[in-house]
Amino acid sequence: MTQDHVSYLAVDHIPVISVGRGRAPLALWVPPLGMTKNDMRPVLESLAGAGFRAVSLDPWQHGERGSESADEIRARVFTGFRRHMWPIIGQTTLDCLRVIDHLGGGPVVAGGTSMGGDVAAALAGIDHRVIRVAAIVATPDWTRPGMRDIRDPSRVLPQGDADAYAQWFFDRLDPLTHVDNYAHGPAILFECGADDVHVPPDGAQRFAAALGEDVRVNVRAGLGHIDGASSLELIDSCIAWLRG
Repeated sequence: MTQDHVSYLAVDHIPVISVGRGRAPLALWVPPLGMTKNDMRPVLESLAGAGFRAVSLDPWQHGERGSESADEIRARVFTGFRRHMWPIIGQTTLDCLRVIDHLGGGPVVAGGTSMGGDVAAALAGIDHRVIRVAAIVATPDWTRPGMRDIRDPSRVLPQGDADAYAQWFFDRLDPLTHVDNYAHGPAILFECGADDVHVPPDGAQRFAAALGEDVRVNVRAGLGHIDGASSLELIDSCIAWLRG
């Protein structure tokens, strides 16, 4: 992919990177917690090579939209998960609507890793232009029951309580408690690690049980959260899925 096919733009207040030709179908790839649009460049180039115009954005409070380092934002989030994480997922999901309005129209495919996959799954529930989703080590259950510390898997992370602001996002966007939002039948793939104790596969499995054949869950033996998130095999699987 040549430099001429890479561009940076602002969609209202949202910083966006675009890789690929403008008339190609739009693929939106959302970063995980602590990462930015620029970190997604390798995946975007692979998506562009598969025939998409691939775009990513800085999630809310990340990159050009924040002042914290990756370590600082992760430390803050995991000292009060529901109060801090739910608004990041929720606001980023709403921001994706604006990016699609500006760049794509529809139909659109979307994906992401970890938090980015959570966003992509939520987006498909509120925007019927999103027809296919591929999520790596992600979940449609924002409550993440049994979530453990990545650095110390023996420790269950306390999630704390949501304030009214955070609860607003959950009450409107959490996929598992809004399965009716998926009646239009977007094709959704979750690539999960069998050994992932940070984002366990069971949330995706319960979502698939509720929705049926439109949702596929692949549970990969021997993969935890970190190695699943960096697996080129899982990225290739997701790109193939998004191509349909």
